Order: sequence, then C-alpha cells, then structure tokens
Amino acid sequence: MAGLVESTVIAGGAVYGVRQVQYTVEGVSGQDFATALTAASFKQAAAIEESAGSFAAVIRQRQKKVDNLGEVLAVLARAIASMSTKNTQSGDKSAEIGDLSDAKSKAAAYGITISLTDSDKKITRGTALKVQNEVRYQLDVEDNSLQQDIVSLQSLFTKRDNSFSNAAKIVKKALNASASAIRNIG
Repeated sequence: MAGLVESTVIAGGAVYGVRQVQYTVEGVSGQDFATALTAASFKQAAAIEESAGSFAAVIRQRQKKVDNLGEVLAVLARAIASMSTKNTQSGDKSAEIGDLSDAKSKAAAYGITISLTDSDKKITRGTALKVQNEVRYQLDVEDNSLQQDIVSLQSLFTKRDNSFSNAAKIVKKALNASASAIRNIG
C-alpha cells in the first residue's frame, strides 16, 4: 500500500514546533477508493498520534512551571502570615522561613526577583507583598495558557479518534458490501 497516500506540509501550520501535514489520496492504481481512503485515515491518525507526544511535552513543561510558581506563592504566603500586620515599617522582617532561598531560586528561573535580607533567610513585608503579586500574575498567565493547551490537545485527540472511526466505518461498509454480494450470488 506504499504510495497510496501523499503528504504535504501545510505552510505556516506549525503548532509548538510540530509541523502539520495534510494527507491526500492521488494517483491510486490497482486499489479501490475504500482501500485508499482507509489507508489515508489510518496514516492521518498515526501522524496525529505522533505529534501529540510533542504537544504533551509542552503541556508537561508548562505544568511544571505552574507547580513551581505555586510553591513560591505558598512560601511567600507563609512568610507574610508570619509577619505582624500592626508593624508595617520597611524594616519589619518575617520570621526565618527555611525554604525561602529555594523559593528565590525557583522564582529567579522565571524572571522574578526576590530580595532577601539577613543572609538570604528573611524578607520584608513590602517585598513579600510585591513579589506575591508578581507571582500571582505570572501564575494566572501560565495557568490560562495551560488550559488553552489542554483544550488544543483534546481537539487533537478528537481528530485522531475521528480518523480511526472513519477508517473503521469504511472497512465495515466494504465488508458489508462484500457479504451482501456473496449472499446475492448464492
């Protein structure tokens, strides 16, 4: 069945670096249309399945970023909760939070700077509130993008399932037509 299906790359149709391919049945010799269409449907489904892996990798990377930003936000919330709300002077520092330096490095990986004092163990209330807002904003942006990516991946799987379904319907119709012809002969 080689050569039954021709593929052409859709110009400008790359999604997250995965090229999109359009499949067409042309110049089929010695094969009926149902066989060629079945081959095209299976090949399209296989190509979609192959590209879904790359798409899922992008989603996993984005999910990791959301997880890391969530951890930073939790650390900042604990630091802010440990501070007195009565004394809001700039010198008011949080109690020592052990994972503040880890949060600092995770935030830095995404371009968010956390300024710590006293040998990287404490943070001022003003700094903590400012950074908390930055992290929340970045987390919202990433979470929205993640949701859109998940919807796109679901759409990709729906297209794959439709391709398999179309191929199965064609095979079933061909088998039913053959069975009907055999019954009519006998």
